[in-house]
Amino acid sequence: MDDDGSEPDARFTLANERTFLAWNRTALALVVAGLAIVQLLPPFPGVPWGRHILGLPLIALGAAVSAIAYRDWRRVQSALRHGKALPRSALPIVLAAAIAGIAILSAVVLLISAVR
Repeated sequence: MDDDGSEPDARFTLANERTFLAWNRTALALVVAGLAIVQLLPPFPGVPWGRHILGLPLIALGAAVSAIAYRDWRRVQSALRHGKALPRSALPIVLAAAIAGIAILSAVVLLISAVR
């Protein structure tokens, strides 16, 4: 991290860290949900690939959320140190779009399974 700039108020640094940890809890929950779907969910009748098509994107999304959260933590910390405006995070739109996509994919898998 940039050591340039002045040390920000500890409250802001700790708030930034709490936000980072909250995003990582979300990432961990996505990874665990993906693993649970792939390993524990009964197979969909007539759709042998159904569990994988639902679980693997959740695992990948968890990895992406964790990586983006770290990038955002660094960017916010740098902005705090330099007294600049806080950068916007891409995480809310990434997470919302991906979860909506996975929900649609889930509906498609269920419909295919019901038809077969």
